[in-house]
Amino acid sequence: MNVLIASYLEPEYVEQIRAAAPEVTVWYHPELLGKPRYTADHTARPDRTPEQEAQWRDLLAKADILFDFDFSNREDLPELAPQLKWIQTSSAGIGQFVKRHRYIERTSWIFTTASGVHARPLAEFALMAMLMFAKDYRYLRESQEKQSWQRYSARELSQSTVGIIGLGKIGREVARLAHAFEMTVIGTRRHPERGAPDYIAKLYSMADLDAVLSQTDFLVIATPHTDETDNLISARELALLPKGAVVINIGRGQVIDQAALVAALQSGHLGGAALDVFAVEPLPPGDPLWAMPNVIVSPHSA
Repeated sequence: MNVLIASYLEPEYVEQIRAAAPEVTVWYHPELLGKPRYTADHTARPDRTPEQEAQWRDLLAKADILFDFDFSNREDLPELAPQLKWIQTSSAGIGQFVKRHRYIERTSWIFTTASGVHARPLAEFALMAMLMFAKDYRYLRESQEKQSWQRYSARELSQSTVGIIGLGKIGREVARLAHAFEMTVIGTRRHPERGAPDYIAKLYSMADLDAVLSQTDFLVIATPHTDETDNLISARELALLPKGAVVINIGRGQVIDQAALVAALQSGHLGGAALDVFAVEPLPPGDPLWAMPNVIVSPHSA
């Protein structure tokens, strides 16, 4: 059994994989992979010589398992890896990527994800954003720049309701941290019959999304992009949020109608947004979100 690691991986994790199954051959050739641009960068594109590309394709042809997608050979991967049986990815949301490249139709591969592995940092990003808006960080920043000393009053998170769309591992971690701040936590789950932790005050089905939105001061989107969630939050849904509500997206950009979000921010209906994901990434230069003072733009790095 041959395992080919197809994206940069820290050496200690490579050794953990080898130690877990000594009888398996694990190939890791960082010189054939993209150079990481930051810690835990698994999507860097390689710059191979023709000889290196030939070496890489030889490894692909003999691989039974891939750790991560081969982003340099997306379209022809089924032809280049005829022995492949399983891809373990380093990200959680891969459904649309797999669908776009028709891997399900073209192969019998098994796909497994890293669902939940990023729950803590994503939840911390969401809490950071809630605190920044509740404590009016923008006012503090502007006052400091002006060297202006004007006392003011901020909100407590305990006075607010957070509505979470998607109570998987990430959504539940957001809920847990929000509950620690004594926030009222409500949310939706695709299968509400599976229940939710006690710290979630009320659980709704996706069919009852309107009821969640009407109560929500901070809307946290933690759901993957699927056919069901495509543009789930459009102008109609945003209008149901109370005036001054804040939208936090740590799921996928395509879940929100981005033009409708911009309009709701410009009109003053929304108090702000903290966005780690966007419909188009990187966010194009000149996009109005860049210049909005009540928007936090994160480069899909939360």
